[in-house]
Amino acid sequence: MQTVYDFNVTTTKGDIKSLREYESKPLLIVNTASKCGFTPQFKGLQELYEKYAEKGFTILGFPCDQFNNQEFENIEETTEFCQINFGVTFPLFAKIDVNGDKADPLFTFLKEQKKGVLSKNIKWNFTKFLVNREGMVVERYAPTTKPESIEEDILKVL
Repeated sequence: MQTVYDFNVTTTKGDIKSLREYESKPLLIVNTASKCGFTPQFKGLQELYEKYAEKGFTILGFPCDQFNNQEFENIEETTEFCQINFGVTFPLFAKIDVNGDKADPLFTFLKEQKKGVLSKNIKWNFTKFLVNREGMVVERYAPTTKPESIEEDILKVL
């Protein structure tokens, strides 16, 4: 059975990284954007990361520019923006597509695991997928769902 850990992703430096590095760790995988109305969620995500990182929990952020071009062109601008404005220390990766023919395979898998309300496609930035220690998606959250409101679910996968 395929899991999240079977995928490779691209780092902000352009290197390929296996998600096996996170095997047996609960994850929150998020498509992010730096110039979105939901961008302040970075603060809540960072707080969750700091609170539960010692228990193995991590957040993986994937910048996406598919929704109204709300991401910087240059990934260095993205990472700098997130660090300076929100203190982000959880891993951010290379900019990706989450829908369409060029959708990243990881996000194709995530969408198949947990479909949205009306379709499996991601509707906007800051869609969140909670992954258990076995690498399976246990919950999908809408962009409007604030990070602090999913803390109880995170505790269940820890």
